[in-house]
Amino acid sequence: MSHYYRLVVSCPDQVGIVARVSSFIAQQGGSITEASQHSDLQTGRFFMRYEILADSLGMSAETLRSAFEPIAQEFSMQWSLVDTQKRRRVVLMVSRESHCLVDLLYRWQAGELDCDIAGVISNHEDMRSIAEWYGIPYHHVPVDPNNKEASFAQVKEHIDHARADCIVLARYMQILPPSLCERYAGQVINIHHSFLPSFAGAKPYHQAYERGVKLIGATCHYVTEELDAGPIIEQDIHRVSHCHTPTDLVRFGRDVEKAVLARGLRWHLEDRVLIHGNKTVVFS
Repeated sequence: MSHYYRLVVSCPDQVGIVARVSSFIAQQGGSITEASQHSDLQTGRFFMRYEILADSLGMSAETLRSAFEPIAQEFSMQWSLVDTQKRRRVVLMVSRESHCLVDLLYRWQAGELDCDIAGVISNHEDMRSIAEWYGIPYHHVPVDPNNKEASFAQVKEHIDHARADCIVLARYMQILPPSLCERYAGQVINIHHSFLPSFAGAKPYHQAYERGVKLIGATCHYVTEELDAGPIIEQDIHRVSHCHTPTDLVRFGRDVEKAVLARGLRWHLEDRVLIHGNKTVVFS
């Protein structure tokens, strides 16, 4: 696999940003293999993502960061430079539904997700055999409804011990406390059915069937303190009709959920998602 540096930038929009950054990279001998830009005309914000062939530069990521710092200050940039040789560490969290967990583990083993799966955390024992079959550490942390604080203190310990860069709620049916949402802001990805808030609670697909919906879908988003209202990364739908049963809707919904979550995680790992308030810019 080729070695890249990824430069990701968000800053106030003005003339000359692309020219200045591109000229800087060219002056260092860098080869830009992928370039994406977007200007938000409503907020006056500019977004950029460059992939640079590391071997063309002949310098470390740290040296490149230091050389780029004056330009970042000149344009008041929020920015990062990522070395793709440093693999992200991901922790998966799951309850009793296996479809998202199994799909992500398969894609990871097949090389579709450029990361290390550092562990699986669950409030049930159901998924232990699946995780351990892949050689992934499994941590069972029951959530006591009368003492959730203690349970999530254990969750935090496991995440910190794993040195996680990203946490994925792969159908984890517990609400993270505000303290965890704040600590890992922009690092926790969730998947839910797109019916919310219309069909909240148990058996959403059965509720949708009773209403005769024509579209079902799923939403992948970042987790915030406001339940299921964080910045959206990816969505998709599947058309249904009066011919389909509740069982059909559940099956279609699971297919959409796992595909949307996999795309959202892959784009996050590839630094293609830039958070902009409660929205995202996704260079997919």
